[in-house]
Amino acid sequence: MFWFWDPTMILLIPGMILAFYAQSKVQSTYRKYSEIRAANGQTGRDVAEMILRQNGIQDVAVEVGQGFLSDHYDPIHKRVRLSPHNFSEPSISGIAVAAHEVGHAIQHARGYAPLRFRTALFPLANLGTSLSWVFILGGLLFLPGLRIAGVSLLDAGIVLFSFGVLFQLVTLPVEFDASKRALVQLNQLGLVAPREQEGAKKVLDAAALTYVAAATAAILSLLRLLILRNRN
Repeated sequence: MFWFWDPTMILLIPGMILAFYAQSKVQSTYRKYSEIRAANGQTGRDVAEMILRQNGIQDVAVEVGQGFLSDHYDPIHKRVRLSPHNFSEPSISGIAVAAHEVGHAIQHARGYAPLRFRTALFPLANLGTSLSWVFILGGLLFLPGLRIAGVSLLDAGIVLFSFGVLFQLVTLPVEFDASKRALVQLNQLGLVAPREQEGAKKVLDAAALTYVAAATAAILSLLRLLILRNRN
């Protein structure tokens, strides 16, 4: 029986279920509040630019991105990129998402340590995630006895994979803090009416669940690899 069919596969099921639920939750919540027009009539772009100005951040531009829910902050080029609907439509979802991405820009401007660490870790995590399975498959299936500098291919793959897991874990406080900053800014600047605050929070909470799901799946995958390592 191949290693990827063994009983340890059961460890991945909770992560898969949570990921499916989180994706469904964020899409349904986003769509619901994207159809509710913001009382102030401002678009995501308007809100993002206002929050940036109010926080004295003048070197970050707000641009339209591509794709559904492609919103993100680019710390390298200092760009807040909003998906087309959030950029141009005055909806509760658009305002909440725009404020969240600007929350990252505020983190960057204030030197928020977890964001700095995540940014520095990204290249290593990206490389590790891409290469880890080459070593893991080699160590489990093709060259289980091969060791390089005393380290087995499987162990090398697990170490590489661990950088991706660490990245997912560091992402959690970064995303939670950005949402917290977003809600503070929306309330302090009067960018959402009292009746809209609950909707904005629901959008941000649903988005946060996707990061929890990703971290959970990564941890369970790492646990499975460690079990396979001990077995081999």
